Amino acid sequence: MAGGSPAGVRPVLERFVAQGLVDREKAGNAFVYRLNRDHLATHAVEELTALRSALIERLREEFRSWKIAPAHASLFGSTARGDGDETSDIDLFVVRPVEVEEDDPTWRGQLDGLAEGVRRWTGNHAGIAELSTEQLASLRKRRPPILKELDADAITLSGPNAGAVLRGEIHGAA
Repeated sequence: MAGGSPAGVRPVLERFVAQGLVDREKAGNAFVYRLNRDHLATHAVEELTALRSALIERLREEFRSWKIAPAHASLFGSTARGDGDETSDIDLFVVRPVEVEEDDPTWRGQLDGLAEGVRRWTGNHAGIAELSTEQLASLRKRRPPILKELDADAITLSGPNAGAVLRGEIHGAA
């Protein structure tokens, strides 16, 4: 979930060059940096760069294991865009099925377990925006900023894709 400005990335790349992890070649007025695949740390670097994908797959597995499946779940925000950092929340949008009450103990337990799992897997807080299919219909009418962010960034984890959800195409949605 790395990101950064060119001014911030350059010193890191130079440190990796000094440590032999990255090779640097002159290309006109610029430099091209390549991972030195012979370096002993290459495997660890590749594992670290795959953390976002691993998180997405772990979230999908988590939702598949739920006794009460969400009508929809997606990842959005900085983690979905790939520009989050160690202080970023892991933003999740979860739509509760129409037949499930908000205080259903199984549903609440699943959400609480998800929040704790995200914290344990990443060290980051889970920002869970959870609502019912009825509340989603009202949200679509009001069009708050979260819908624009979801429309731009959402990665579907469970149920129909976020675009269909935002257009009101969830089965059983009000």
